[in-house]
Amino acid sequence: MLPANKFESGSESAKTQPQSNPPSRRKVAPWADTVFAFLAHGAAWLTLALLVGILISLLIGAMPAIREFGLSFLWTSEWDPVKEKFGGLVMIYGTLMTSLIALVIAVPVSFGIALFLTELSPTWLKRPLGVAVELLAAVPSIVYGMWGLLVFGPILATYVQQPLQSLLTGVPVLGSLVSGPPVGIGILSAGIILAIMIIPFIAAVMRDVFEVTPAMLKESAYGLGSTTWEVMWRVVLPYTKTGVMGGIMLGLGRALGETMAVTFVIGNMNQLNSLSVFEAANSITSALANEFAEAGEGLHQASLIYLGLVLFFITFVVLACSKVLLSRLKKNEGTRA
Repeated sequence: MLPANKFESGSESAKTQPQSNPPSRRKVAPWADTVFAFLAHGAAWLTLALLVGILISLLIGAMPAIREFGLSFLWTSEWDPVKEKFGGLVMIYGTLMTSLIALVIAVPVSFGIALFLTELSPTWLKRPLGVAVELLAAVPSIVYGMWGLLVFGPILATYVQQPLQSLLTGVPVLGSLVSGPPVGIGILSAGIILAIMIIPFIAAVMRDVFEVTPAMLKESAYGLGSTTWEVMWRVVLPYTKTGVMGGIMLGLGRALGETMAVTFVIGNMNQLNSLSVFEAANSITSALANEFAEAGEGLHQASLIYLGLVLFFITFVVLACSKVLLSRLKKNEGTRA
């Protein structure tokens, strides 16, 4: 039989063993937490204050033009500083069209670059090619503008515009899209230059988000017999759609705000007589760069600031639409198509 005092003896022996006390809690000076919280809150509120301050300053500067022209400024194409009649339709159209052309060209090319770097590139080529793509982002925009005006513009006029005009002359719609003097400057040239400038940003973001896709998901898809395209389209893109959309929005913001490169190649002409992509046009940023230094106080300067306010609003609307799109994509996750 077991002794009756077995558990008692065990408890006594446990009492006699030295017990390890929990480590004493490190005391931190409360003022350090307070300062850190204050700095963190201050950084967040500073960003918001700067945004509100920029918006208020634009509203104050543009108020004379807002009172004079109102919302009709947005759909009026006349821009005459002598008669003090101003409308921003030409600049708004040029900004939106060049950015749209840039996205149409840059997004597929960036996707192809990211796909090659993450899935198809040999190991020895992956890093040098990735660095080369990223180095394109370090080229100053004025260099892109000069290259576009002196090198790319003549090539576009000789080998693209002139053949297209000869081929499509007399065609009702397509002929008007390629009309104009074959000089190589205009909306299409500016859009292509912007596409070259935003490709590094979009491609770098896509490559980084593609690389965070769990290897198990891709290997499972390959094991089921999927091709590389099916793995990218049905596995990688659904998993990384938020990051991909963020990269595209980053490129679009860059395209909307680019100034010097567009100023060199867009032609800087306030006209909407033709919808040709080869005609010289104007954009909001190029108009500000060309005219703000010489604009006198009054309606001319206020109208230019009004253009800046419109560009601010366009950027805000684009970002808001991207947020709505992302929220809908997240809402539909896990549902069958």
